[in-house]
Amino acid sequence: MPATRVEKDSLGEVEVPGEALYGAQTTRAVANFPISGLRASGFLIRALGMVKRAAAEANRELGLITPEQGGAIVAAAQEVIEGRLDGEFVVDVFQAGAGVSLHMNANEVIANRANQMLGVGLGTYAKVHPNDHVNYGQSTNDVFPTAMRVSALLALNELYPVLIGLAGGFDQKAEEFADVLKAGRTHMQDAVPITLGQEFAAYAVAMRKALASLARAAEGLRDLGLGGSAVGTGLNTHRAYRVKAVANLARIAGVELRPAEDLRWAMQSCACMAEVSGTLRGLALELVRISNDLRLLSSGPNTGFNEIHLPSLQPGSSIMPGKVNPVLAELTAMVAFQVIGNDAAVAMAVQAGQLELNVMMPAMAHNTLQSITILTNTLRELDRRCVRGITVNRERCDFYAGSTIALATALNPYIGYQKAAGLVKESVASGRSIVELAREQGLMSEEQIREVLDPKRMTEPHA
Repeated sequence: MPATRVEKDSLGEVEVPGEALYGAQTTRAVANFPISGLRASGFLIRALGMVKRAAAEANRELGLITPEQGGAIVAAAQEVIEGRLDGEFVVDVFQAGAGVSLHMNANEVIANRANQMLGVGLGTYAKVHPNDHVNYGQSTNDVFPTAMRVSALLALNELYPVLIGLAGGFDQKAEEFADVLKAGRTHMQDAVPITLGQEFAAYAVAMRKALASLARAAEGLRDLGLGGSAVGTGLNTHRAYRVKAVANLARIAGVELRPAEDLRWAMQSCACMAEVSGTLRGLALELVRISNDLRLLSSGPNTGFNEIHLPSLQPGSSIMPGKVNPVLAELTAMVAFQVIGNDAAVAMAVQAGQLELNVMMPAMAHNTLQSITILTNTLRELDRRCVRGITVNRERCDFYAGSTIALATALNPYIGYQKAAGLVKESVASGRSIVELAREQGLMSEEQIREVLDPKRMTEPHA
């Protein structure tokens, strides 16, 4: 095969790599947008393949393309869905508005592959044309937002089990550390006792709450404008196409989907992407908080809290021998920062629509899918390589539980706030414990001291 071939589009002739399945418009886009070197997410490519297959099945059933054309398009689109043609999707993620370039990349790849299957040479489009057949009854303006929504649903379906797993990891540690007493801390100062298990149980709840929020936010992604064509009016589509295509897509993707109640709204508004991205931001904020806790609790070993030990994964310094850092907690925070930044980009893109279309969808798709992907990968490793391997320094936790000046809080009902505050001041000044001072000053009987100042009892006062 020659190194290049010549194809024509509406602007004239274009020299295309000889073996490429993409064509003239994709080649122009590659030349026009040498921006980041980043390529479309595999989830978005798969979703585009699913949309093209669903549309071809509907058009074939309605007699709008021939059985031969429909069969070849379906087969080629299935190869896209299976990831067999990923190398042919070469358009940068930062590209022409609305995703026209990536959409035409898909149309050309599927058309050329379909023609190959039918024994036709690349670039001739003799039997299957990218616009007339692969794109029959469609527009970038309804295909790209549909693929964007479906790709986010597919990506979220991989994040959900990872979140469930991480919550389970925290639950496992909550049970393991249920009897480990330690000092609570508020304002980074001594507070009343808590168990390490209670702290980890709260982390598990945070992950489950985030999962529930994401599932609620994802509901808006299920309303699709496929069939709206150029401006949401359904121009050049069959009356039955919309419902058939969406039903086909739901079956192919394996997710619940439905035609939007108003196709103009589905094309104009991308608010569902802002909702999902914003919810990912909320998860990221929780992860920053929890990762900071893990770093604090494991700080040391000789000059920090040293209440827990994180698994040692790699040396932590090029100059300090034996140093080991909390690398996965650090990674989690950095990834969370990226998700928060991605959400800002999504928010700006979502508000930037005009009239019948929001052309900033490539930015929404890239940032949202990157956020889901990096969260999925990070949290899987955080659970597997970090949380499941956490161990406790019981001696240190016991020391803090008995040393916290906030034990005096339990004395309030017996000696009053002012006397208890005085006891605290004396404890801080002398370095002696609240229990010692209460006993020495005869503020309570020995039996009361054992009962009221028992740190374990303070963690479950109503048990």
